[in-house]
Amino acid sequence: MTLRRPAGRLDGLIESQIREMTRLAIAHDAVNCAQGFPDFGTPEPVRRAAVEAIMADHNQYAITWGVPALREAIAASYRARFAPHFDWVDPERHVTVTCGVTEAVTVALMALLEPGDEVIVLEPAHENYAPAARFAGGRAVGVPLLAPDFALDVDRLAAAVGPRTKALILNAPHNPTGRVFTRAELDAVAALCIARDLVAITDEIYDRIVYEPHVHVPLATLPGMRERTITLSGCSKTFAVMGWRLGYAVAPEPWSHALRTVHDFTTICAPTPLQHAAAAALALPESFFADQRAAYAVRRSAMLDIVRASGFTCTAPEGAYYLLCRFDAWRFDRIRDRDGVHVASGSGDSDAFARWLTEHVGVAVVAASSLYVTPGLGRDEVRFAFAKKAETLESVRQRLSTGFAKFAV
Repeated sequence: MTLRRPAGRLDGLIESQIREMTRLAIAHDAVNCAQGFPDFGTPEPVRRAAVEAIMADHNQYAITWGVPALREAIAASYRARFAPHFDWVDPERHVTVTCGVTEAVTVALMALLEPGDEVIVLEPAHENYAPAARFAGGRAVGVPLLAPDFALDVDRLAAAVGPRTKALILNAPHNPTGRVFTRAELDAVAALCIARDLVAITDEIYDRIVYEPHVHVPLATLPGMRERTITLSGCSKTFAVMGWRLGYAVAPEPWSHALRTVHDFTTICAPTPLQHAAAAALALPESFFADQRAAYAVRRSAMLDIVRASGFTCTAPEGAYYLLCRFDAWRFDRIRDRDGVHVASGSGDSDAFARWLTEHVGVAVVAASSLYVTPGLGRDEVRFAFAKKAETLESVRQRLSTGFAKFAV
């Protein structure tokens, strides 16, 4: 008897390396600079709002596309921050609350793509984009942002658009490079989308974490882009509530109805009491967000000092809370050959170095090779997340400094 095999769309897909590195960090008691979540607490008013929502018995199914109060808070936030460009947003028609931005990306692609369609991804990129395209029957096509400045190569982007290209994913501020794209770069993306009739899916989960003098400009605010942009964001990064799984999509018709349909039959609704709490979180004063940006700027400066003093090279991020670093100075080829470190076929040294650093130095990072669609890229890079308390960063400093002196110098 022959057993049926899993769906071919899963061929070659492996578990998330980011989540795997978290498990490895726990196993080796390493500082987790791999997965992008903070080790400081969720703001007290946000936690209190969640408790109050549960005690008020907001514990049943919500309206599929979101609690009305949260959809109104999302729409009001966009109208206030980016007036007048989001004045068209009607929370009854254009806002959908999802189970995180990961689900939002997946349902948007499933609502857009036909089998064989292509979606452009600026790489390195979050590792869920390419699998989400596959689940929708499509294929991700990578366009690299190249070090050291990770500027958008407009000609390279245009050349990647083919007859089956239907959409483009723009992550801004960008994870993991930290780029906040300039108005000129965004204008070029918009012009290409209009000329080639592409739908833009923008992952803007880090839109509140931007370092001066840079300014986040949503692609949907550019001329001609309102009707062809699905804007995604969420609460996880801003309010340190990654486990709540609350994302949202702001989209015009027909895209709003299409992604709502997929969301409805995928997850029904996001957690009801946490949606009520998120509505309260979005109503926090602007001073909260200003203080948060200032605190992240301090962490960014500290982490840049730490990694540079320990042999890594990187460009200062303009937004988000990651550093994409080269590890050449560690001379890992020598360490690998001397200690017999296993390197998976085709992965380069990035994956092996990330695992070795976690086990032998006690700092967990993500291999950049897992963040590229194009094979062979990211072989000499790893990603650090610096959403950490001061004492955690000090532990990272001590461990990397000791490790670099012991193994690399």
